Amino acid sequence: MEKIASFTIDHNRLLRGVYVSRRDTTPSGDVLTTFDIRLTMPNREPALSPEALHTMEHLAATYLRNDKEWKNKIVYWGPMGCCTGNYLIMQGELKPADILPLLRKTFEFISAFEGEIPGATPKDCGNYSFNNLPEARKAADRFLNEVLMNPAPENLVYPD
Repeated sequence: MEKIASFTIDHNRLLRGVYVSRRDTTPSGDVLTTFDIRLTMPNREPALSPEALHTMEHLAATYLRNDKEWKNKIVYWGPMGCCTGNYLIMQGELKPADILPLLRKTFEFISAFEGEIPGATPKDCGNYSFNNLPEARKAADRFLNEVLMNPAPENLVYPD
């Protein structure tokens, strides 16, 4: 079998950042951009707990789908299986720089969130108690302040 594109990235050199993972064109001609929102350096930093990523999923998806400017372009937000980040799929041929303001607002929302996690009830979620808000807040704050507020070029383009 042919190796899929995301497995061709040298994860030993990958930094935390916002990367274009792929672009796809639907049969109707819409372009979808998949972003790799990498929160930890793979294989060099501890991965996030699945509980923190689950919390981040609930908070980010809720925030993004309610953002007045971008909500109609949001297709999907969800955790990576390796627990080092999230995927964000958006309508349009977008670059990381295009969405940095949106991601800053999203991660500000997550890092400051207090209260009941949206959708974290038995009726709304298949594993509602599988959350860790303090860890999600801490990871969001770190990513916001160390990456999103002043990204270097290597935080926005995959390594060669």
